[in-house]
Amino acid sequence: MAVSMAFCGSNFGMYSNLKAIEKQPNLRAAPLLCSFGLDPVHLSCIVSKKSLSSSTSIFIPKASSATAVEDGSSNETDVIPTPSVTIDQDSDPDATIVEITFGDRLGALLDTMNALKNLGLNVVKANVYLDSSGKHNKFVITRASTGRKIDDPELLEAIRLTIINNMLEYHPESSAQLAMGAAFGMIPPPENVDVDIATHIHVYDDGPEQSLLVVETADRPGLLVDLVKIITEINIAVKSGEFDTEGLLAKAKFHVNYKNKAIIKPLQQVLANSLRYFLRRPSTEEGSF
Repeated sequence: MAVSMAFCGSNFGMYSNLKAIEKQPNLRAAPLLCSFGLDPVHLSCIVSKKSLSSSTSIFIPKASSATAVEDGSSNETDVIPTPSVTIDQDSDPDATIVEITFGDRLGALLDTMNALKNLGLNVVKANVYLDSSGKHNKFVITRASTGRKIDDPELLEAIRLTIINNMLEYHPESSAQLAMGAAFGMIPPPENVDVDIATHIHVYDDGPEQSLLVVETADRPGLLVDLVKIITEINIAVKSGEFDTEGLLAKAKFHVNYKNKAIIKPLQQVLANSLRYFLRRPSTEEGSF
């Protein structure tokens, strides 16, 4: 699943507004009144079965109606494909591109489009194309309030989790293929990813005005928001990037700079060490004292 974004100076003011959802037994969805810097909209949010984030639980809006997601193309095979979602802001200067792939099992995804509209987004255009990896459903989306691409990390994360939630809802066989299946799916992945082994962080020179930060780690709810928070807390600006989640892993590429200049080697090391410490530390660390 990939999220490519332009943060417009990494305005992170909405980060503190995320509210954790308390665990509630025998409850799958509950109506909430949520706001992502837009007019408040009524959403239906899934309650996390298991907290995978060290910082927050993220709302997962669902579509308001159970319109058909499949168009009769759910071919059951022995091999379940790896789910993939891309949210790309580099390709279009004025809109965010959302691309969803799950082999040849996806239909028109009308429910997903409705769920995105519930987040205060416009689906400007939709199309489908085929390649060797399967059927790709591509949506061009903008914020309804501005007609522009999404530049807020929290809203990007809400989009990502909304799409994953609908995939788990209408393709329950994807649950064991996704890290989110442990929190929101019917069947968790058979094995947990070893975060120490899965986490890789590199910083590369990318011209005089920016550097390229590449992060690969185990996926979990809230990861996109947490990564941007850690980066901006050490005064590094996130200009644009790509967030790609495929199955159990998340892979991020961020174009970053320090005071509009490429990051020097000592600061690159500080950035890498900060992210590595945050991603690898046990989630029970704070609660164990």
